[in-house]
Amino acid sequence: MRDDEKDQRVRTPWPRSALGALGGVLAGFAALAVADLLAGLARPQAGPIVAVGGASIDATPAAVKDWAVRRFGTDDKLVLQLGILAVLTALALASGALAVRFRRVSAAGILLLGGVGAAAAVRRPDSTGLTDALPSMGGAAAGALLLYALAGRLTTVARSSATTRPSAVTGAEAGPPPSVGWDRRGFVLGAVSAAAVSTAVGAVGRSLKSSRGRDAIASRDAIVLPAPGSPARSAGRTGLRVRGISPFVTSNSAFYRVDTALVVPRVDTGDWRLRIHGKGVRRPARYSFDDLLGRDLIERDITLTCVSNEVGGPYMGNARWIGVRLADLLAECGVEPPSRGGPADQLVSRSVDGMTIGTPVEDVMDGRDAMLALGMNGEPLPFAHGFPVRMVVPGLYGFVSACKWIKDIELTTFDSYDPYWVRRGWARRAPIKTGSRIDTPKPFARPASGTVMIAGVAWAQGRGIGKVEVRVDDGPWREADLAAQDTRDTWRQWSLPWKATRGGHTLTVRATDRTGAVQTAERTRTIPDGASGWHSVVVTVE
Repeated sequence: MRDDEKDQRVRTPWPRSALGALGGVLAGFAALAVADLLAGLARPQAGPIVAVGGASIDATPAAVKDWAVRRFGTDDKLVLQLGILAVLTALALASGALAVRFRRVSAAGILLLGGVGAAAAVRRPDSTGLTDALPSMGGAAAGALLLYALAGRLTTVARSSATTRPSAVTGAEAGPPPSVGWDRRGFVLGAVSAAAVSTAVGAVGRSLKSSRGRDAIASRDAIVLPAPGSPARSAGRTGLRVRGISPFVTSNSAFYRVDTALVVPRVDTGDWRLRIHGKGVRRPARYSFDDLLGRDLIERDITLTCVSNEVGGPYMGNARWIGVRLADLLAECGVEPPSRGGPADQLVSRSVDGMTIGTPVEDVMDGRDAMLALGMNGEPLPFAHGFPVRMVVPGLYGFVSACKWIKDIELTTFDSYDPYWVRRGWARRAPIKTGSRIDTPKPFARPASGTVMIAGVAWAQGRGIGKVEVRVDDGPWREADLAAQDTRDTWRQWSLPWKATRGGHTLTVRATDRTGAVQTAERTRTIPDGASGWHSVVVTVE
């Protein structure tokens, strides 16, 4: 191949654009690796993916959040982070390809993205200040410098050729003419080196993040939950032996998790403090974890329900909680409920990650077993479920009661403050609606003809379940057999044997609470205060 043909191949733009795009991806990788390192030195929540993800969650309309929870379940946060990475990858590819011709513009674009991440980190509710901007800006600076350097290797430069050619004027041989090309070898060496260094930096960052949580893990491992002064009572046979039915007690690993935290907080009990203050608090107080652990504890079986739970949905669970009665703490601080003349009607709980949840003061102090929970199913709270302390209030949906990783309780009024979910269109007050669910047979199951057991759970926290009825197709309602009602704050298992005949059938369930109120058939969506309607499944009997 002649030298001029080689030069023409080198000057063809697409190979350089493709390599430029690769350089953009490497620059993005380096930016995230350096940001991870700096977040490990500062705090994990300040990382750009977490900060931008949190800002995206905050800016997402409530209906879209509700859809994401229904569609992706507990994987919703993973899907969000993968989506952010996909967008960043696309931007990195475009920036790298552009850098072949516009190095400064592309490098400035990476710095701009870093600014977006920094702004998101600083504006998060749990931000510690300008130091939260360092991971995004430091990572962006590293990425911009790398892209500028790699793009420089792809820029055309003058070079000499060993070939001599005759002069067009004199016919004599002239000196070697200049030609253009780019530093392929330099680019490859730079790219490989950048990938290796970025990988090492990212590994150090991940190690630092992990080490920051070790003290929290050690503090949790050291906890020995004392025997409760008021243990949970047993109501007899609360569990039915029916294949496919939800167990009476939901294990910690199977318990649903719905929150906005992209990084699960890991709090050392030695550093944790709870502050109680605000309107009508005559004696503001601070409590350490040991303060709470040393008090008289209560133990209760309580079923929690997420407001995003659709009719027949999975976002509920029953656990045995141990903790401090919240009304006692409030009374010690001089708090009176509105019914006794107290000026505050809303309790705003704040999490270490900045979440705010508003709860009616009257509901917390009306005699129900509202607590600051320290343990769940016989062990300290799992990190994902609020360690070291969370709030549990029977009878209320989680978005108005179940503050995880709680650190602050402020007494205020509904008129003066709207917490996180209320600002996004959800209700201020949200008692759990009477509901029921068919666990077995599953939708679109194909059981054999003969006796088929229909079974599931029903709930009416604060009221208890009095009756469950099942209907096959348009037939009459038949009363199901009930397991023992543990307490009015837990779900209740039910079952009904059905002589199934061949063909398609629709099974429907409804519950009646202990006040005599029948579960409504009216279908409503989850927003603003929880879904309602009867749960039905369609099966084909073979």
